[in-house]
Amino acid sequence: MKYLILMQVDPTVLEQLTDEQQRQLQEGHGAFMAETKERGEFIATQALADPSQSKVIRSSGSGPEVTDGPFVESKEFMGGFYLIDVADEARAVKLAEQIPDANIPGLALELRPVMFADLGDG
Repeated sequence: MKYLILMQVDPTVLEQLTDEQQRQLQEGHGAFMAETKERGEFIATQALADPSQSKVIRSSGSGPEVTDGPFVESKEFMGGFYLIDVADEARAVKLAEQIPDANIPGLALELRPVMFADLGDG
């Protein structure tokens, strides 16, 4: 079963990380990717740009309208994701707990089952 692990970022938390915490984050993500690749559970990961660089496309009633954004009343935003393929939810939770963000107060991970996927692999 495929799961998406969404990394919720609070930029004020990231700005306050010590050099050691930043190093642990980088090394922890590297170790997570290596382990899940070795076990055949890794599908993909992407880090996303800051929301200030986003565009929102939505219907204006007469067609698509493009605006800057999103501008929501939230200090957190999705900073990236991992897409994994595991036997069950318990394994997905176990893997999510290994991501270093899970151990830094103010950061969060959201685990969501994938209902449909077309990865364009043929």
